[in-house]
Amino acid sequence: MFQTDPPRPAQEVLPTMYDLKSEDPEEPGLPDEFHDFQPQLLRETFTPPDYPKDEVFIAADLNVYYDPNHTQWYKRPDWFAVLGVPRLYQGHDLRLSYVIWQEGVDPSVVVELISPGTEKEDLGQSLREVNQPPTKWEVYERILRIPYYIVFDRYSDELQVFQNIAGRYQSMTITDNRVWLPELGLGIGLWLGNYQDIERLWLRWYDSSGNWILTATEKAERFAAKLRDLGINPEEV
Repeated sequence: MFQTDPPRPAQEVLPTMYDLKSEDPEEPGLPDEFHDFQPQLLRETFTPPDYPKDEVFIAADLNVYYDPNHTQWYKRPDWFAVLGVPRLYQGHDLRLSYVIWQEGVDPSVVVELISPGTEKEDLGQSLREVNQPPTKWEVYERILRIPYYIVFDRYSDELQVFQNIAGRYQSMTITDNRVWLPELGLGIGLWLGNYQDIERLWLRWYDSSGNWILTATEKAERFAAKLRDLGINPEEV
């Protein structure tokens, strides 16, 4: 752990997601279209088999507050998922941020989409400055110990996947642009196809049979095709 401050007094109440800022207007970096579409596809196809939908929280570009001794410190993953927590905050509310000391469950997987200028930070090659918060890599690897860390560079179409073993990230072997993540019961890979009317390599999830998990649109299209094969007009169903 990187926490060096003494424990807070027991009577002190820590801030919640309602107290912590969700956005920082002075933070550099503007999301582009890819940073919109790619997280959507990941969300649509992330269906871990051992957890019902209401026990899986998925977020993109949302602040994760990780240190109760430094309550303003946060990281903002491009995409992450948490298993075993309510989909809605306290069962009824959309989250403004994800506060580790309030939720009690760390993310199970994080995805970062490399942008120009973020490669060193995303791949743990940047150094921590004196009196500054820990780097993104340090937080994911050593503080939260997130089991899987996925990095995708859309400019080179390079996929890198790291597994946390004894508090250190180890690179996983990727075969045919795919890798199986046993703790999730899912695989992640690069799929060449059309999403949002854009043909390219996309990052998406696949199941234990090696099949790409379908989006709602793809399911509807397959159902309509089956009806047409039976001579039924889908619009009349």
